[in-house]
Amino acid sequence: MDLLHNLALGLSVAVSFQNLLYALLGCMVGTLIGVLPGIGPVATIAMLLPITFHLPPTASLIMLAGIYYGAQYGGSTTSILVNLPGEASSVVTCLDGYQMARKGRAGAALSISALGSFFAGTVGTIIIVIFAEPLTRMAQKFGPADYCSLMALGLVAAVVLASGSVIKAIAMVFLGLLFGLVGTDVNTGAQRFTFDVPELSDGIDFAPIAMGLFGIAEIVVNLEKHLERRGGAIKVGSLWPTREEFRRAWPAVVRGT
Repeated sequence: MDLLHNLALGLSVAVSFQNLLYALLGCMVGTLIGVLPGIGPVATIAMLLPITFHLPPTASLIMLAGIYYGAQYGGSTTSILVNLPGEASSVVTCLDGYQMARKGRAGAALSISALGSFFAGTVGTIIIVIFAEPLTRMAQKFGPADYCSLMALGLVAAVVLASGSVIKAIAMVFLGLLFGLVGTDVNTGAQRFTFDVPELSDGIDFAPIAMGLFGIAEIVVNLEKHLERRGGAIKVGSLWPTREEFRRAWPAVVRGT
């Protein structure tokens, strides 16, 4: 009952015209900044934090949350339109979203991404609120062996759930581990595989790798094609997905949630 009471109290505070306006403003600003590749939601919040200095605490938190979620969604815009993920979480969007954009269904891809993000974010937030207390107690009992087992489970699951060649999946996991070793050890402070390059002390972020893998590859492919390019704008198409696109999208949205 305390959980339901707290949720009702939070909704009564959040669902007001002023707070909803701040949420809308935060989502709009976060989406505009999140479109820029490589910035990410954390850097977006850091840049826009001074905006909330003169706001009430509740409005500030709501606006910052809107900026965060807007920046998360903004990365999918460039992923769908130009095959360039603006954030690490938007990498998978390039696989299907860009192909839909090439077929003139960019509007439907953007709508599906927005609806899927809203549904998954809402359900995920509710689940976190419900299970936050037991998960906190469980996390406090984790030791080195538990963390090692959890990481091993994640690596094995990445290989098992990968489609296609198992050898390629193992190679990608091994390559990811090599990239993860670069940087400063959080326990000892020793630098690993930095090769006296100061920029590598913070490690290799996933966002530049994803941008190079998808964005630069797309640029190279376009440069290699010596074909005549006709001018003109590509049709975005209808912004509302068709019934068939909804039917094919909802299982993926549920799995992602």
